[in-house]
Amino acid sequence: MGVVRKSAAPFVAPGPSGVAVRDRLKHLTAQDEHVLRAVGAHQGTLASRDLKARCADGPNHSAESWAGRKRELTRVSSSRIAGAITKASHDQWALARRCQAAHIRSLEAGIRTLKHRLSLPIGAKGTKRAPGGYRSRSEWFRKSRRLRTLEHRRAAAVADWQAGRVRVVRGGKRLFDTRHHLAEAGLTEGEWRQRWEAERWFLAADGESGKRFGNETIRVTPDGQVSIKLPAPLAHLANSPHGRYTLTSTTVAFAHRGVEWADRIEANRAVAYRIHYDTTRDRWYLTASWQRPTIQTISMEAARAKGVIGVDTNADHFAAYHLDSHGNPHRFTYDLTGTTHHRDAQLRHALTQLLHWARRTGVGAIAIEDLDFGAEKTREKHGRRKSFRQLISGIPTGKLKARLVSMAAEQGLAVVAVDPAYTSMWGGQHWQKPLTTPHRKMSRHDAAGIAIGRRALGHPIRRRTAPPPHDRSDRVGHRTVQADHGARGREGTRPPATDHAPGGMSPSGTRKRRPSAPKTVRDVPRTHQWVQDSLMHTG
Repeated sequence: MGVVRKSAAPFVAPGPSGVAVRDRLKHLTAQDEHVLRAVGAHQGTLASRDLKARCADGPNHSAESWAGRKRELTRVSSSRIAGAITKASHDQWALARRCQAAHIRSLEAGIRTLKHRLSLPIGAKGTKRAPGGYRSRSEWFRKSRRLRTLEHRRAAAVADWQAGRVRVVRGGKRLFDTRHHLAEAGLTEGEWRQRWEAERWFLAADGESGKRFGNETIRVTPDGQVSIKLPAPLAHLANSPHGRYTLTSTTVAFAHRGVEWADRIEANRAVAYRIHYDTTRDRWYLTASWQRPTIQTISMEAARAKGVIGVDTNADHFAAYHLDSHGNPHRFTYDLTGTTHHRDAQLRHALTQLLHWARRTGVGAIAIEDLDFGAEKTREKHGRRKSFRQLISGIPTGKLKARLVSMAAEQGLAVVAVDPAYTSMWGGQHWQKPLTTPHRKMSRHDAAGIAIGRRALGHPIRRRTAPPPHDRSDRVGHRTVQADHGARGREGTRPPATDHAPGGMSPSGTRKRRPSAPKTVRDVPRTHQWVQDSLMHTG
């Protein structure tokens, strides 16, 4: 019998540290679009050169080299634009390094799995925790060749890591590869070129507290008027004083968090802006973002005080259960079907409904699983089970955690992350059947939501522990692990029976079951008086 893995303690997830809102730039004139394209192309070229220089520095990067790059960019743009470009290049290089390290870990996990399966006899069966051997000799031979391929890739990736070499494509590697498959993508060369150039533009500026409206390069007034500080080579396109260009016939108004944004710019607090062109919709957008003070997470005791909502998310199902402080469940469910984009919209709608339901019930926290499928969806572990790998890849765990933490913080709710060990197994074993009724069908996913909520509350998932070691009595302790002995209401009366047996009616209007005749002396009510037979000899 396998040993049960000890689950990690639940914890309260930290709140969001930033905010981003977006609005469309409508009614742009031909001159407005010309200026935006010219500025984006010019600064995009500078950003590409600076990223190349940053990648060439590798781990030998220093503050002196950063300052030198910034001085070179300042001569052809401005000091603030140069600072934004160099910072973006540094962040991109750091992101590439993290992705490179994750790629090496993924290769190493695949190599370990392949070596394990190759060491097993042909046809050996696997377990839930480890895959078995390969089915045939030919499959074993193909996997041995794949092992050599992965080892070669790992050696190349490790060499790049040690040399500080990263491979970054401004505009995206996927879009770059699409150039060779235009027919499959349904694009012409001109459409691809337009999309490629738009993705490589750089129209962004970091905020600066103390400056007018929180940003000196891209400035948005409280009335929604947008103006841009032009770089030195494009200063002749300015239509406003001090080398600025003001978009003539468009204003922005952030419908979401508009009041918070207005309060920041009126107080001259930092707000970063980014202008983006969507080639598919042929629309221009302005995104505003700013940092928020770190939200202090509440304690676990405070999060559990009013109960929690346990959430279980799968590729096509979203189940949530409200559990009070004693672990009693109440249901909320939502189906996720359709395409990826449609399911993404469904997920947003489901989270919105979930938060509204949480506010109505008065809970203090929402519990989710701390999932990471990085090593669970590889072909080395699951082999031919492509449908299962696609199922795992389709579970929106990353989007759920990011959106739920951000949306819950706005509603004053905490998010508790729990260990996902055995939640589906024990939930289906202990909660699926008891909660199934003729009018309500329970699945393992529904039961997993209850298990997640109980683990967040600190209650065990399993409804009963093993019997005492001596016998089946309660000599060494009670066998049920339900509410604590000091919890109020644990010994409350049961609701009246609803059987249509003859007899009186309960106060609620339902019929009560008439007590049956006692079968033993132990079952006789205490009000019954026993009389000893006179013929019975007691001597």
